[in-house]
Amino acid sequence: MKHLLICLLALTLAGCSTAQSRTKLPYDNWLIGLAAPEYMEVWVESVDVIDMRNLGFKRVHGGVVSYSDRTEGWHVVGWGKVKPIPGVDLPGIIFVRWQSLVEPQTYNVRIDIPQWVRDEMVRPQRAYCRWGEQWVDDYRNSVTIGMAPGGIAKVWLGGPCLGLKEIGRFQGQIEKLGPSQGRTDGKYAWPDLEPESKAYIQKHGIPYGSW
Repeated sequence: MKHLLICLLALTLAGCSTAQSRTKLPYDNWLIGLAAPEYMEVWVESVDVIDMRNLGFKRVHGGVVSYSDRTEGWHVVGWGKVKPIPGVDLPGIIFVRWQSLVEPQTYNVRIDIPQWVRDEMVRPQRAYCRWGEQWVDDYRNSVTIGMAPGGIAKVWLGGPCLGLKEIGRFQGQIEKLGPSQGRTDGKYAWPDLEPESKAYIQKHGIPYGSW
């Protein structure tokens, strides 16, 4: 987190005046999606990005996530809870801080985006769109981040008419300041799990190691 604070302090100050400047992407903006396994309730405190211009953007996404239809292992349907990221160039580093409410625990993770991902994000590919029933030139312009108990983050790259490609699996660290970085006196986003989540945990426990 020290690295995050230093980078975002220096880079955001340098880039705040040009945050809405035009990028050279072949589309208006790329997107970030947030997801979690079924019943493994998550609240995302912040998603921060450092782009390829070395500009820092704080809290570009957050809040509730979209849930998979599977608890053990990953089965991502769609892109998760998606939000466009306007004015941001291709990602260099993504930082995520989230509350794993079933434990409960707060984690942060640094996701270094490899060059092949950025190459893929600007490479047009011919694809058949089932929802439009037509062939189109499409881009993989959506980064989906799945978060699971134990601080596990798994990341995929996808497009409207293109399948997901796995970027990698990342191990987050426990946020020493706790939820909301200590500003809520240790209180999490919501005190009680949904009845279905609580019943699953009581019966099966948390399937650590399956993600």
